[in-house]
Amino acid sequence: MVRRWHLVVLGSLAVFALACEAGAGGAGGGGADPDSPPPKGYPSSMAALGDSITAGFGSCGSFLACSRNSWSTGSAEAVDSHYRRILAKNPKIKGKARNFARPGAEADALSGQVAQAIDMKAQYVTILIGANDACAPTPAGMTSVTAFRRDVGRGLTRLKKGLPKAEVLVAGIPDLYRLWQLGRKDDRAVRAWQRFTTCPSMLADPRSNDESDAERRRTVQARINDYNDELRQACDKYGARCRWDNDSHETSFNLDLVNQVDFFHPDVEGQAQLADATYQRF
Repeated sequence: MVRRWHLVVLGSLAVFALACEAGAGGAGGGGADPDSPPPKGYPSSMAALGDSITAGFGSCGSFLACSRNSWSTGSAEAVDSHYRRILAKNPKIKGKARNFARPGAEADALSGQVAQAIDMKAQYVTILIGANDACAPTPAGMTSVTAFRRDVGRGLTRLKKGLPKAEVLVAGIPDLYRLWQLGRKDDRAVRAWQRFTTCPSMLADPRSNDESDAERRRTVQARINDYNDELRQACDKYGARCRWDNDSHETSFNLDLVNQVDFFHPDVEGQAQLADATYQRF
């Protein structure tokens, strides 16, 4: 697997998906009048930003984005995404949820995705990004904390300026170290990680007990922790309209929630767990 593949373990998972829908979003396109107050606080339009997890990569059974299974804007009943839950409360959002997340996206892509959310006048925006910044060929290739802070800050500053009334949810990067701990004991996971060169900074030589490999994994996990700290702080700085996921990405996680091909991206159940964990912060 190349660096551009991104893993997130939010709620109880670590998965991605496939874009089986036409266009950029699993729930259709369109915009909404930002000055039109949503019923009882529920938005009438939304946008999903991020990487392959939010794009639903691998969740449809092949290595493509599958936005209908996205935890954020997906239309699949089995996932019960944020979009579907909001739709049940506010019919005005029907067909006005767009998924701008892209497999392989790193933090420096956030500002460009924000521009798309601004163009559609989204009233609610979800953000889940950062795993690809950590999933480099080696720890030395990971995005620096300084650069990550700069890129996230630029994105959120642009979002606040362009959509000052939008509600924002920032989700944390999953625990890749936990994924390694569970997967290294599973022959299928080990074979898949080796075959696809999945997140080599963390998952290369998964069964090695050498101190150099142990130190490599600790270095990657420490960097992810730093990224999550930056995401949380950026959300706090944004103000009352931004909500951090409250570390829901650190809750229970197991291999049953990732697809059984690459053992890295969430399957449908994993996407559903992610939706459930993060919606608690809506």
